[in-house]
This record gives sequence, structure tokens and C-alpha cells, in this order.
Amino acid sequence: MKSLFVAAAFLFIATTASAQLKSTPDSKKKVQIVETSCGQCQFALKTKKGCDLAVRIDGKAYFVEGTTIDEHGDAHAKDGFCEAIRMAKVQGKVKDDKFKVTYFQLLKPEEVPAEKKD
Repeated sequence: MKSLFVAAAFLFIATTASAQLKSTPDSKKKVQIVETSCGQCQFALKTKKGCDLAVRIDGKAYFVEGTTIDEHGDAHAKDGFCEAIRMAKVQGKVKDDKFKVTYFQLLKPEEVPAEKKD
């Protein structure tokens, strides 16, 4: 019974955390196209151990809160966040040196605007 309660509590917390991420952008807020990748593997962030999702905005990298690296595919695949820097459409704000995301859409290479390509 105790394990059932723990499982239910975990499911509730996981559902609540992911519910903050919207499937469509808020039309009243700015959508940014940013670089996104593993903060440790690609952006050299050192404040956390392991592999965590990060974005780079105006040359500065921030860990992301509101979605995780594992919610967007295999991080260690050829095009995964630990192996490559990708582009994403995002909404959110920087607070306490973290990017609090409310909308996150990973872009395919052909969807990246020309001005954002290297």
C-alpha cells in the first residue's frame, strides 16, 4: 500500500511539472529562436552534474526548468543534445540564472530561419 501511495505521489508531481509546458505558444508573448543542447556536454556549464537541457540566449547559456533533456529524444543519439547543438522556438524568461520555459518546440534543420544558421 505504501508503494502505491509513493507511485501515485510521483505520478502527480510528474504530471504537474509537465503541465506547465504548453503545446502552443502564447500569442501575447514573444517567441524566441534559441540554441539548445546539453548544458554540460555542449555549453560547458558546471553548476550541475550529469546531462541537463540548456538554452543559449544572446551568447549566455542557462539551464532550463519546465522541460527535461529526456523529453526530446535520445540525448546521446547522433543528433541528440549531448552530441549536437540544435535550435528551438521557446517562450519563457530568465529568472535566478535559469530559463523558466513555458513553450518549447525543437526545430528540424530545415525549419531554422536562414538568419539563425551558421
